[in-house]
Amino acid sequence: MKVVESELAHTTTDGSAKEWLEDFRKVALKPEAIANAIAYAIEQPEDVNVDELIVQPA
Repeated sequence: MKVVESELAHTTTDGSAKEWLEDFRKVALKPEAIANAIAYAIEQPEDVNVDELIVQPA
């Protein structure tokens, strides 16, 4: 599932959708966490191959 920060949660009139979006954002990863994971992968030495990187909330 892909989630993008937008004004949707602030403008939706569907109460259950608004609640779901607000709850999801409480556990969603910050962009900095994704950037740190990518930096880790690309900073590895040439003899290290990062085939897969799974990033999820702890």
